[in-house]
Amino acid sequence: MGKKKRAAGCVLFAVFIIMGIRYFSGHPDMVSTAVQNYYLKAVNELVPSYHSGGQPIYGSVLNKIITTYRNDIVPSICFSENYSQVKSSDLVTNQFYDLEGNEQSGVHVEEVPVKKTVFNSKKWNNPNYLRKYIYQVDSTTMVTNSEINGKVLLNKDLSLKKSKEPQILIFHTHGSEAYKDSRKGEKSDTVIGAGDVLTKLLEEQYGIKVIHDRGIYDVKNGKEDRSKAYYYAAAAVEKYLKKYPSIQVVIDLHRDGVKESTKLVTKQNGVEMAQFMFFNGISRTAKNGDIKYLKNPNKKTNLAFSLQLQAEAMKKYPGLTRKIYIKGYRYNLHYRGRSLLIELGAQNNTVKQAKNAMKPLAEILNDVLFP
Repeated sequence: MGKKKRAAGCVLFAVFIIMGIRYFSGHPDMVSTAVQNYYLKAVNELVPSYHSGGQPIYGSVLNKIITTYRNDIVPSICFSENYSQVKSSDLVTNQFYDLEGNEQSGVHVEEVPVKKTVFNSKKWNNPNYLRKYIYQVDSTTMVTNSEINGKVLLNKDLSLKKSKEPQILIFHTHGSEAYKDSRKGEKSDTVIGAGDVLTKLLEEQYGIKVIHDRGIYDVKNGKEDRSKAYYYAAAAVEKYLKKYPSIQVVIDLHRDGVKESTKLVTKQNGVEMAQFMFFNGISRTAKNGDIKYLKNPNKKTNLAFSLQLQAEAMKKYPGLTRKIYIKGYRYNLHYRGRSLLIELGAQNNTVKQAKNAMKPLAEILNDVLFP
């Protein structure tokens, strides 16, 4: 009986060590290997009678925990960067004021510089490659390798059949977001104007029925107020989905905010246009884990949608898209599997650059949704 207690103590100690590894700043893969070796040796010596075919009773459970840790958590720790120390001129927007998650505003997050990367399907099957070249995971959250399995995400069928009924909803949580040469009070010079162009291209060039919500949800009494923008936008989205149940694609078109020295401009086929970025919210913080009150049953499909669009863009327009950004809240992406948040250029792009980018965006949307 004494040996059983000692064995149980060893198991609990090993589990405790594994839980604590996440906070180590050294080499988590080496530590996990040491824990695994310690556990197997201790249990084998203390309770040999508990073995069946060389596998202890609790071994299969703990080994599964260790395997999951090494395959998912270790890579996340290795690639979850401290963006405040990364040297880069590019900033991700500091205006994601999400009431649901009580996210704090005014926090600048450094972005890893992006080089023109050509699509290579074999490389995209490697999650470590995706973490380095395709995704940028915000330091406040984390993703597992199983969640960004390129082979699974790229092969998920997202195709639709064209219909006479509305299939795409475009809206703007921050509809007041404008560009450096925007005229004050002109909706056509904001992200809403870019949405007008995207809507026209999808309908006239590709025959896709689109609903474009031109409402502004981040202005109250004539002043910018983003404290409840996601709440108001969500109510509008729900209204449209109830009225048009045929809608299968929901796009929230934003504009980023970066340092003035940062230029999100690319030339495609001789045309100057704003770079854009796909954005995923995964309802999870690095500190507290999954956010239970921000459930998103469509998270996997959201990730597949953004990755397939990123792949299509990199095949046809290398340098047009920035890295897919992953952050910890939900951002109203839970309403449909094919939900998408896009950051179109930044405050120092021109209106023309933003609108020019809508042509390739419409093309890749059509290619992924209606192949």
